[in-house]
Amino acid sequence: MSIGTLLYTWRHGRLVGTDETGNRYYTERTEAKGRRTRRWVVFQGEPEATKVPPEWHSWLHHTTDLPLNRPARPHAKPHEPNRTGTPDAWLPEGHDRRGGKRQRSTADYEAWTP
Repeated sequence: MSIGTLLYTWRHGRLVGTDETGNRYYTERTEAKGRRTRRWVVFQGEPEATKVPPEWHSWLHHTTDLPLNRPARPHAKPHEPNRTGTPDAWLPEGHDRRGGKRQRSTADYEAWTP
């Protein structure tokens, strides 16, 4: 978080809540005139937009006035951020970082020879 965001949050922000990963969600203390009230998130750790769970995403984008408190469902997985570009990213078989080799398929490409 930059020093500017920290100062703005300290001066104008009102804490609305936190999520299970420790991200803190703020809104302006005073009602905005002629525009929507600003809402923002202060991330715990690396700032990454995919760390925001769906219930807080809808609140940040003014879809709902309060974050959704959906009951936990046994079939639902917990929210996970996008891992693309990180060491934990999924790599398909045959990817260069996994050795670059894969098993041949019956539908593999065969070069055309005239």
